[in-house]
Amino acid sequence: MSDKRNNNGNSKDEQLEQFRSDERDKHMTTNQGLKVSEDEFSLKVGERGPTLMEDFHFREKMTHFDHERIPERVVHARGYGAHGEFELYKSMEPYTKAGFLQEPGSKVPVFVRFSTVAGSKGSPDIPRDVRGFATKFYTEEGNFDLVGNNMPVFFIQDGIKFPDLIHAVKPEPDTGYPQAASAHDTFWDFIANNQESAHMMMWLMSDRAIPRNLRMIEGFGVHTFRFVNAEGKSHFVKFHWKPTLGVHSTVWDEAQKINGKNPDFNRQDLHESIKNGDYPEWELGVQVVPEEDEFKFDFDVLDPTKIWPEEDVPVEIIGKMTLNRNVDNVFAETEQVAFHPGHVVPGIDFTNDPLLQGRLFSYTDTQLIRLGGPNFHELPINRSVCPFHNNQRDGYGRQTINVGNTSYHKNSLSDNHPRPASEEEGGYVHYQEKVEGRKIQARSESFKDHFSQAALFWNSMSEPEKVHIKEAFSFELGMVHDKDIRQQVVDMITNIDLKLAKEVAENVGVTAPVEGGSNVKKSSPALSQENTSHKPDTLKVGVVLDQGFEGKSVQQVVDGLKEQNTHPVVISTTLGKVKGSDNSDLEAEATFDTGDPVLFDALYVAGGPDMDNAFKRNVSYMVHEMFKHYKPIGATGDGQKILESVNVTGEAGVVQNDITDSFLTSFIEAVAAHRHWDRQV
Repeated sequence: MSDKRNNNGNSKDEQLEQFRSDERDKHMTTNQGLKVSEDEFSLKVGERGPTLMEDFHFREKMTHFDHERIPERVVHARGYGAHGEFELYKSMEPYTKAGFLQEPGSKVPVFVRFSTVAGSKGSPDIPRDVRGFATKFYTEEGNFDLVGNNMPVFFIQDGIKFPDLIHAVKPEPDTGYPQAASAHDTFWDFIANNQESAHMMMWLMSDRAIPRNLRMIEGFGVHTFRFVNAEGKSHFVKFHWKPTLGVHSTVWDEAQKINGKNPDFNRQDLHESIKNGDYPEWELGVQVVPEEDEFKFDFDVLDPTKIWPEEDVPVEIIGKMTLNRNVDNVFAETEQVAFHPGHVVPGIDFTNDPLLQGRLFSYTDTQLIRLGGPNFHELPINRSVCPFHNNQRDGYGRQTINVGNTSYHKNSLSDNHPRPASEEEGGYVHYQEKVEGRKIQARSESFKDHFSQAALFWNSMSEPEKVHIKEAFSFELGMVHDKDIRQQVVDMITNIDLKLAKEVAENVGVTAPVEGGSNVKKSSPALSQENTSHKPDTLKVGVVLDQGFEGKSVQQVVDGLKEQNTHPVVISTTLGKVKGSDNSDLEAEATFDTGDPVLFDALYVAGGPDMDNAFKRNVSYMVHEMFKHYKPIGATGDGQKILESVNVTGEAGVVQNDITDSFLTSFIEAVAAHRHWDRQV
């Protein structure tokens, strides 16, 4: 991690070490340190008498239990976090004076929390939803929080509408459902009547909303921020996280089944990947626009419902983040971490994006109620690695023991300490933007084009992605009971693409438009997941074996998959050793009950010479599901009979061969592709 020190001279890891508690080989005590002699029975009057109030251990234990839950986040309640580090590739000195962006090769510790937005803390991992991607940089100048999402735009343009959006997408108040879903009347009623959401809806209906895992999502700062350099010059900037594994998703049927088979699928994948040393990595990119170019585009650079197309404003890669340590305690770290877009360092400032302006108020207000008071910054996960000194005192959860008799500014008793720092001493100075105008409640005309970039997104999609978007709209609107709302949404889609609107209208039983569509013909290849990294690294391959499998050749395939940094998992009828034809054996880690095909990225069927009907039925089901979800399928030896019986031989992404080396080369190529969309399903 970093060698940056906190006020006790410790690194972030060492700082957290002070708060870790390992209870192994320890005597039980009360919270005051008193050793406890009994933890099974409360103090009573006789064996069958009432419990006595003087049993302080019982009262302390029960009182603490009664207060163990804090209010869950209203949004982003379902989250999972990890520690890591950020390493700078390239100095940003021409653009910003932020200390952690100056020296190539320098590193700072980070903590990242991924989350879904709409669902409660107990909801599943893969609903159709936005994913939060929040990063806390522990820099020597203070904490910088980049609080973003896996989509670069948002539903609304002004923070005052955020409560309305969330009220609409949350479970409907008269029924209390649906949970973690946007497929219901109130949400789509909001969308139809707030059409600034049109661009965001294209993202939400795309595959980006159902990621395969958290290691394969992009991250975006969403808003336009400012870089300010040492000379005081300002540039507009947008932040991007680019995953080194590429951006990959599930298909909708698969996502629904995963939520049933393993609702913790994404968080478990993140935890196990880090535990196994497959450290997730993202490169940090920035789009930079000189302030004098603010009005040179056909969109408003401050509009949070707009992207800056990468073909117009290239993303410059400046560093890499690696997540390399799991949390020790989910509550103490993941749940108590407090992010805030207003946590910035010198050289990073805000713009007049009205959604960002609203967030600058909302986040502090939220932490006060969720974490019980103003001292949430003193929790170990939130503490900066540099000292903090001010005249703030007392309040719930205060840990700092301030010495001295002054807690005000200015003073003479303490020689006016703590005192403000000048800009030369590292003090934060807001960018002196010239602002003038009348006080009004209105929106700039430049914010009122809601459909051009929605059309740009649609034009940029591959054919399979377009099919998925059409199916997503059809599913979501198919769950809407009010026909008028369905009609309103179709009318809105007409402004994006006429053919899409007609097909959705037919699917959801409303009147199809006869004219409309967009004049936008431009596309942005960077928006399509088809143009992302494709490699087999870290993918999980199910290996289906029965007793008597061809030992030597199967072992070669398994070893070859491991060499490509995939993770083969043997699946059989029961757990334990599966004997090969040469008396070798492989350990079955999953059964047909626990190793459902939706949990794997690819399937290799080796089978065995004596497969019974039950075994064949189970494997046939696995092959059918893998095939339906466009995933790679391979078979050698007796396993080829299964592929023939299911009638998938010769299809795209289906590989079979008795020559091990030839099979392995072709199968790894198929696995690297992730999905085979030209398959006839």
